[in-house]
Amino acid sequence: MLISENICFNDIQLAHQRIEAHVKRTPVQRSSIANQLTGAELFFKCENFQDTGAFKFRGACNALLQFSPEQKQRGVVSFSSGNHAQAIAKAARLFGIRAVIVMPHDAPEIKVAATRGYGAEIVMYDRYKEDREEIGRRLAQDQGLTLIPPYDHPHVMAGQGTSAKELIEEVGQLDYLFVPLGGGGLLSGCALAAKSLSPQCQVIGVEPEAGNDGQRSFQRGSIVHIETPNTIADGAQTQHLGNYTFPIIQQYVDAIETVSDAQLIDTMKFFANRTKMMVEPTGCLGAALAMSGKFDLRGRRVGIIISGGNVDLRRFARFVLDSEL
Repeated sequence: MLISENICFNDIQLAHQRIEAHVKRTPVQRSSIANQLTGAELFFKCENFQDTGAFKFRGACNALLQFSPEQKQRGVVSFSSGNHAQAIAKAARLFGIRAVIVMPHDAPEIKVAATRGYGAEIVMYDRYKEDREEIGRRLAQDQGLTLIPPYDHPHVMAGQGTSAKELIEEVGQLDYLFVPLGGGGLLSGCALAAKSLSPQCQVIGVEPEAGNDGQRSFQRGSIVHIETPNTIADGAQTQHLGNYTFPIIQQYVDAIETVSDAQLIDTMKFFANRTKMMVEPTGCLGAALAMSGKFDLRGRRVGIIISGGNVDLRRFARFVLDSEL
């Protein structure tokens, strides 16, 4: 499995050809209420309906499908708060590869259970005291496993970019594309796809207020490291952008904005009430910003990546009840 310096749009096209037999072409949903609220035509790319409940399955498949026979025999290791863990676990089972996943003790139960259910071996760690990347590297070295990180890997980034490729191929040219931002795998891939297929499209990355390392990095021009952010958007509790993702973001993303946890909860409630969809907090980042009024979207065609829907009912109920007290 050779890794090029970074990706180009051709890598996304090749990734799509490679994975299309294994992943779902997720639906694009529309909402008349959301359109009325914004004055725009919104197109929601629903990766919450992807296998494993999130976009991560795209990148996982693209990475594992490029393993050499020796790598397949030895196995894969990764670290994740949940969605990438499930994606690697399911893809590994699909392709007959052993998977070891490093997960935090406070990862949502639904994500831990699903990862284990796909047959992966789970190694737990304390996200506030231990370095998951170091644990992953040590396991890779000790057991001869191939490390596939959740975002900072060209094959992962190219796979994630296929979601925006599908969206634009289906709905046509866009004026804006709002994309959730954690470590930048999804944003970098989607930005590259969007600028290649719809050059005038403004690509906006969206992260939680408590974890604004991406915004600060974008403004400073260098990667900013932070402590693990305290946010309900568990899929965006990253501490920094990646060495592969950041240059792509610098080149192809127009702005990075933030939203509050309260806005995420309101957006979760909106999706549940108005579209009958369960969307996890991280998956609501783009929609929360688009419907916040911060951007004048009147008359615009707006793409929004809903990155995932893996939220357990107890956690969802707690968010809703607490917000109404």
